[in-house]
Amino acid sequence: MRALAAGLPPGDGVAVFNRVYLAVTDEVTRRLADGGFSDGPEAAALAVVFAGRYLAAVEDAGGREPGADGTAGAPGCWRPLLEARADPGVHPLQFALAGITAHVGHDLALAVVDTCRSTGRAPAEVAADYAEVGGVLRAIEVRVREELMPGPDLLERLDPLTHAVGSWSLARARDGAWAAARLLWAVRDRPEAYEECAAGLDAAVGLMARALLDPPGPLGPRPAQSSGSSTGAISS
Repeated sequence: MRALAAGLPPGDGVAVFNRVYLAVTDEVTRRLADGGFSDGPEAAALAVVFAGRYLAAVEDAGGREPGADGTAGAPGCWRPLLEARADPGVHPLQFALAGITAHVGHDLALAVVDTCRSTGRAPAEVAADYAEVGGVLRAIEVRVREELMPGPDLLERLDPLTHAVGSWSLARARDGAWAAARLLWAVRDRPEAYEECAAGLDAAVGLMARALLDPPGPLGPRPAQSSGSSTGAISS
């Protein structure tokens, strides 16, 4: 992730999300070193598998540079961010939320299944690790909102962005990822059903990510309400 950050301009959408995710991994590393997880090695295993899915998505898209062709190589949930990464009409907060949506909503569910397969444990046995990693993500959510949230004046002028931020919830994304992981685990021995469920999850999360990236529109002056009109006409 540090190598990826070094090769991208700061305003690139992938770079914005990458900075957020670096903060997550740094916090996980710090907590592991301080003994902050009840089962450090197992929590670390989940975190590594989880991060690997993000890095694979960016690399599969040839996405080390803005405008690089080949986004079709990435999961559908990552394509909206990869396609919009150089769009100047998208606010950095939107890039961050879209990336977190793709990574938590899709990658986290598959990372749980991957971890369970490799360790021979059922999802219920990794629930504690999942909750502890989720605690780190909650702290990062606060940081993202504090550092990237536009000021109230700008939000007032960007109604779609205000709506997107207000509708987005990390807690709901994590709950959905856990439910998806349990479903995928239940059908793990039925390849066709597993692929259908995984594809449906990818598509659904991709739609949410794309909605978060809709440009909020030009930042022109807000039209003033005419106080002298009974019909509520807008004065120029």
